[in-house]
Amino acid sequence: MTASNRLSSTFGKPHPALICFLTAGDGDTAANLDALVAGGADVIELGMPFTDPMADGPAIQAANLRSLGAGTTTAYVFAIASAFRTRHPDTPLVLMGYANPMVRRGADWFADQCKSAGVDGVICVDIPPEEDDALGPQLRAAGVAPIRLATPTTDARRLPQVLEGSGGFLYYVSVAGITGLQQAAQGSIAEAVARLKAATDLPVAVGFGVRTPDQAGEIARVADGVVVGSALVELVGKHGKDAPRHLRELTESLAKAVHSAAKAST
Repeated sequence: MTASNRLSSTFGKPHPALICFLTAGDGDTAANLDALVAGGADVIELGMPFTDPMADGPAIQAANLRSLGAGTTTAYVFAIASAFRTRHPDTPLVLMGYANPMVRRGADWFADQCKSAGVDGVICVDIPPEEDDALGPQLRAAGVAPIRLATPTTDARRLPQVLEGSGGFLYYVSVAGITGLQQAAQGSIAEAVARLKAATDLPVAVGFGVRTPDQAGEIARVADGVVVGSALVELVGKHGKDAPRHLRELTESLAKAVHSAAKAST
């Protein structure tokens, strides 16, 4: 299955997608990722550790420091991705991170590595749509989706620029802030998702501040996907080598809430 087919097939299912995030190199990443898949995650987001993760809250910042302290490199992130693709040929895998590790060896190199490792999409937090030529053309040429972020401040004038050249899904950041610390009101999320879906055929996934099955299930009633990160990352930091069991348990609860939300909304 190709990268584009993995994402389109996942979002083509009759239920919303659960998208789970972990930081690469934080703990036993392979075992932790396998636990997410076993628990019912539909899409995996693999964070590339960086020294200045400006969009992330304390939990993911700490995970970045643990990963970098363990010696994680960009090459190791791709090794994790490649091994994941071998074990899970049909589960979409998205890299999320910051521009410096992605472009320091050249955009062509990074895109080729993504293609070779079986990466389906890339979310680069700090390359705005206006600077798409820094990485976007190379990703698209390699068959890897540049996944863009929309926020509560993305107005009707700027939205077309955000959407142009994007692929995979549109990631709606539900709060104007960093990950993990706050949650937007359900009404504002529903209104924003409706506005975005009126402007694009891309699936719309909602993230930032989603921590519990109840929250995830509510958002899944209006969105095509729900992203959970900090709550999972915290389990890795708290439980260490025993994290897989706890990750699977939380993922199972999240997946049940997200997947059953479609039944309530149809």
